[in-house]
Amino acid sequence: SMENLVEIALQNVNMAAILPSLILTCFGMGLLLINVFLPRGTTRQAVWISVIGLLVSGFFVYTGWGNPQYGFNDAVAMDSYAAFFSIILLFAAGLTILISDDYLHREGYPVSEYYPLILFATAGAMWMVSGTDMMTIFLGLEVMSISLYVLAGFFRGQVRSNEAGLKYFLLGAFSTGFLLYGMALIYGVTGSTKLTEIGIYLNAHSSLLENPMTLAGLVLLSIGFLFKIAAAPFHMWTPDVYEGAPTPIAAFMSAGPKAAAFAAFLRIMEYCFFSLKPEWTAMLWVLAVLTMVIGNVIAISQTNIKRMLAYSSIAHAGYALVGMVAGNEIGYSGVLFYMLAYTFMNIGAFAVLTLAGKKGEDNLTLEGFSGFGFKRPYLGVAMTIFLFSLMGLPPSAGFSGKFFIFAGAVDAGYIWLAIIGVLNSAVSLYYYLRVMVYMYFRDPVEDYAWVSLPAAAVISIVIAIFGVLYLGVIPGDVMELAKIAIF
Repeated sequence: SMENLVEIALQNVNMAAILPSLILTCFGMGLLLINVFLPRGTTRQAVWISVIGLLVSGFFVYTGWGNPQYGFNDAVAMDSYAAFFSIILLFAAGLTILISDDYLHREGYPVSEYYPLILFATAGAMWMVSGTDMMTIFLGLEVMSISLYVLAGFFRGQVRSNEAGLKYFLLGAFSTGFLLYGMALIYGVTGSTKLTEIGIYLNAHSSLLENPMTLAGLVLLSIGFLFKIAAAPFHMWTPDVYEGAPTPIAAFMSAGPKAAAFAAFLRIMEYCFFSLKPEWTAMLWVLAVLTMVIGNVIAISQTNIKRMLAYSSIAHAGYALVGMVAGNEIGYSGVLFYMLAYTFMNIGAFAVLTLAGKKGEDNLTLEGFSGFGFKRPYLGVAMTIFLFSLMGLPPSAGFSGKFFIFAGAVDAGYIWLAIIGVLNSAVSLYYYLRVMVYMYFRDPVEDYAWVSLPAAAVISIVIAIFGVLYLGVIPGDVMELAKIAIF
């Protein structure tokens, strides 16, 4: 009867399972209302309200650690896995918001709707990392993506930003089609959208493992996620979008959404397709190698630093895929660790770019950085730390992350994969070091008088440096948390 249905539905509602994302959504909607009453061009309030929202959300993620909450007929799980990734997402959003304010004013777009969009994107990403049902994961992906489409094309007057928004929107919509088609096929084969039920069903009916529908579903699903991760050969959009999008948004996209896509991809592969592990491991082995090589080799020829970091972020997705291929405890927890480390080092590097740019940002090239380290010593040192971490040199977070990931690969017997990974890291030294060469060994062409150090951006860079060094010097604590977080 109707009463029973309502009763069952109410029993299934567990707000604790979606509380962190709920808080962000409420703050986002509240901000939209507050913005109506503020005079045009005031964004400072929006920044601090957003940061408070992230802190409140983070508090509830923290209290939920080790105390898993399941809700909505097991479509959402705020477990330790989701909590770990949610913290990554909150760091990514917070660091991004702190470097955005003065930048938006400088570029002539002091529009406070920018901040609720970041909060909504983060909320969507949180549904992705906590989704235990294909539906919730897809819902999260869409909320996150649509916010990002708007943010990438945020500078309406700039052709580059228009291009970024349009390319990302068209390719993103296209890749979403692959993802949905894959989900539909898997649902058709197993009759369920719940990840655990799909896994149990496929395991029980081993004849289905050779069924072309199952394999097609697996491949199409993977394509959807690999696009978001920006793995080769689905990486084409990355450099154009990162170059054209507002610099803080390029930073955010390289860290937050990428981590969310990894989280959902990993959960789906491990929950649904554990019976097909040899097959998808082989597929990801090839893609990891391809991604590392393409990212690193093309990065060498870039002169625009934003494009160089875009190709480098493709390469880093390749390193993280190695951890997925390893498929063991150290490999998986290495992926989680690496996503956190990558958030600090990449958003940190983009933060320095944000401060170093002139209006229009045509000076963010290698030539434009000539002598930057002398004229702006603090920012030069910060950039050097982030570049060292991106190269993976000890004692930085990048080294610890790569160490765990390659250790996982060796442990699982993928010796060649680890060797290819280490060789790729060696290749990457070239283009990261080149930025330092221009910063410290070239005569300054300009005096960088326009570079200011706004308080919010400084806070962001300091947090990023602390994160990079903490994860590099004492990685053990966070690695233990990552080990608890994986299934």
